[in-house]
Amino acid sequence: MTDPFPGASGRTVPGQPSAEERAASTPLGELLSEVSRDLSTLFRQEVALAKAELTDSAKKAGKGAGMFGGAGVAGLFALLFLSIAAWWGLGYLIGNAWSAVIIAVIYAVVAAILASRGRKEIKQIDGAPQTVATVKEVPETLKPNTGRN
Repeated sequence: MTDPFPGASGRTVPGQPSAEERAASTPLGELLSEVSRDLSTLFRQEVALAKAELTDSAKKAGKGAGMFGGAGVAGLFALLFLSIAAWWGLGYLIGNAWSAVIIAVIYAVVAAILASRGRKEIKQIDGAPQTVATVKEVPETLKPNTGRN
């Protein structure tokens, strides 16, 4: 692989002038063109790297989410069978019809508590306040400096 920025690391390439000699003999427009091209290359490489890293992270996140999904299904079955066992046990003590009602009421109370807590958590979401504040500052930053503070 060739070095996209020859001489940038301070090393001289055999058969080519040093960075100082090149800067002294090359027109400014050509140097700026090369810097622009090198920056373009650098940005493309950074974007490609970020894409590769995000793809890898997304694959790992997908696998983890799949595992959590499987754990949720297994937990649901465990809860189902524990509920049936509790229903059967209560049915043995107080009668089948009332045992089912008791188990249903217990689940209704748990659902109400979880819904209440979930609503409270949702109301506390405030978005991305720091990002919004920073974005609002960008237009001020881009205005020309008039010397007034």
